[in-house]
Amino acid sequence: MASAPLYPVLCYPDPPPPVVAKALDSAGYSWVAAGAAPAAERLEPGDGWAAAVVWACDDPPAAYAFCRFLKRRDPPLSPVLLLVEARQLPELDALADDFDDFALAASAGDELEARLAHLLRRTGRGKDHQVIRYGPLALNLETYQAAVGGRPLDLTFMEYELLRFLAAHPGKVFTREALLSRVWGYEYFGGARTVDVHIRRLRAKLGEEHAGLIETVRSVGYRFGRARWAP
Repeated sequence: MASAPLYPVLCYPDPPPPVVAKALDSAGYSWVAAGAAPAAERLEPGDGWAAAVVWACDDPPAAYAFCRFLKRRDPPLSPVLLLVEARQLPELDALADDFDDFALAASAGDELEARLAHLLRRTGRGKDHQVIRYGPLALNLETYQAAVGGRPLDLTFMEYELLRFLAAHPGKVFTREALLSRVWGYEYFGGARTVDVHIRRLRAKLGEEHAGLIETVRSVGYRFGRARWAP
């Protein structure tokens, strides 16, 4: 599936605090967490990281060391966004070479998104609004192509629309009636069985390894994946 590259954001630590994961998910960023330098190197994609978001509130010395690793490797990673508490502000002057910007953890939601977007505009490695990615799944919103694990999926228009809608709301449960109105439209008079048939076909096309991406929630409906910041 040909599409513009989507560079993931590196997060520290692993797992990142829910406020960070939620902010990145809500803003549509692809991200990968690493708890140490070796993991960051092992997980790095061939095209590199878009940026790094480092949470320094729980273990500041370890977080600062991780920043030094990122900025002093060859080539250095840029940009690095550091999240700190107010009590840490006096320490930052001595660390100026090890990060590109910082934000207070107390306002990590909207401010994280704004500062990260500002930093990424310099590098051209921001999020790709034309691609939805979740784990092995990629949906190209311009070409209506889909692939899982690099394997193209042969989907009908409505199968693609259903998968696109679900993948755009990971972790959220939808009733069959909600899916009928949101995907097929209010004028569609088909019954709930229409949704079940399309879900069954999607699972078959995703293959046994990835069919579990679409989960049946008993007596309710369906859920795609899980929000990684959910408790």
